[in-house]
Amino acid sequence: MPQEPEVPEVGGDTPHRIAIFDTSLRDGEQAPGFSMNTAQKLKLAHALRKLKVDVMEVGFAAASPGDAEAIHAIASEIGYLPDAPMLCSLSRATDGDIDAAERALGPARRSRLHLFFGTSDLHLAAKHKMEKPEALTTIERALRIAKGRFTEIEFSAEDALRTDPAFLKEVLECAAAAGADVLNVPDTVGYTSPEEIYALFADLTANVERPEHVVFSTHNHNDLGMAVANSLAAVRGGARQVECTINGIGERAGNCALEEVVMALKTRPDHYRATSGVETREIFAVSRMLGEVTGNAPPRNKAIVGRNAFAHEAGIHQHGVLADRRTYEIMSPEDIGLPSNALVLGKHSGKHALRARLEALGHGDLGGNRFEKLYADFKRLADTKREVTDNDLCDLLADDGRGHAWELVRVEMRTGTKANDRPTAKVTLDHATRGRLTTIGHGTGPFEALTDAFCVAAEVKHGTLESVDAHQLSREMEIEVGLLVDGVAIAGRSQHTDVVIAAAQALLAAFNNHARMADAARLADAA
Repeated sequence: MPQEPEVPEVGGDTPHRIAIFDTSLRDGEQAPGFSMNTAQKLKLAHALRKLKVDVMEVGFAAASPGDAEAIHAIASEIGYLPDAPMLCSLSRATDGDIDAAERALGPARRSRLHLFFGTSDLHLAAKHKMEKPEALTTIERALRIAKGRFTEIEFSAEDALRTDPAFLKEVLECAAAAGADVLNVPDTVGYTSPEEIYALFADLTANVERPEHVVFSTHNHNDLGMAVANSLAAVRGGARQVECTINGIGERAGNCALEEVVMALKTRPDHYRATSGVETREIFAVSRMLGEVTGNAPPRNKAIVGRNAFAHEAGIHQHGVLADRRTYEIMSPEDIGLPSNALVLGKHSGKHALRARLEALGHGDLGGNRFEKLYADFKRLADTKREVTDNDLCDLLADDGRGHAWELVRVEMRTGTKANDRPTAKVTLDHATRGRLTTIGHGTGPFEALTDAFCVAAEVKHGTLESVDAHQLSREMEIEVGLLVDGVAIAGRSQHTDVVIAAAQALLAAFNNHARMADAARLADAA
């Protein structure tokens, strides 16, 4: 087998510090369905600052007035803070683009120009219509014009992985000599493999002449599903910056997913001998925020941040995790900001998982015979449903004289297309101690109206609907809601063929969870 190229090591066994360059607000936002307005970008930018990314590419100033406005707003609101990341704008190798980036980034304490130029034969012929000597002259001129106007300059050789290797080295040496501080070698179309990109970066870091402070960066697209693997291979080859996005969003099939590359470095320091400065406990929060802002939540099976990433349904796995979660988890859910893993109750679940969930719901005192009967009922129900929820368990417990605080009796919804057709929900509920109540709720849409009606019934002082996640499951709609009730975050999930009933049942689950939390707090205070 061919041997891998020798990679020059810096500092022996000392882990390398990898800079994390987040481009969710630029490359990520370019993907269809992920466009964001200035207010949404600002919200996400604050979350990325808490995540402690090193560089935040906040847009392409010359692309549109809206992009320039968003960059300037972020630079004004975040850029002056002492813990703000380096703020960056993309730019072509033209005077107008460089000027636009300088204006937009003006308020930022630290700024970076990200200047790119296509270097493959295909890009030179089809886009730039110029020969290689003219391309080198254009790159050098643009970098010299930009020098001194930004804290740093990054140069990207667009389509680098399909560029002639000898010319690529010539381009990178030209850029470094003209003032580039970071040399980005992007796989613009997701074409390469981990073996190829490792060899390329090992060669470039060893043989490209450049000032000592100049580092190499990797930027990989996911067209063949290898963006994260290629980025990690580039790190092993000598890259000291990884360009990535939250949830892997981006052009076509997306970019390298920030959460995956960061957690790979954290989980396998023995292999990569590298680390990042990312505050990993903010990962889940910023991933969820991006999903809410764009309306595109990550798939259930998405690594690190998908709903199934720390969920277990198989009985053998659940038993192992209950005994010692290291049996089936290579990282801690708390490391990404999740409070714990999830034991999903379904047809594959066993007695250990069911008993653990009953204990969490405050029903850990079931005797042997009653538990066996409940387990048999649970298994029969699980064969008919994708997932058995807390509400389902409480329905089963109701036959045993136990149940939940709230029962949904009836729900009605009225809305319309006219300006004065305000969405109105009428909800009838049975409460364990207060009896039957009927309440009316209003909102800007059906979900808000239902939430208002439940808050009135529960005598909540301050209740807001924070998130709604809806999925089509065959004929049914699965609805998951997140609320903030008197300062407490609660959530509930349900399924039904009618979306209004599914939403009402999800809210019912959330408020029953809230009631159980309140009961547990009262018992703790009494003890």
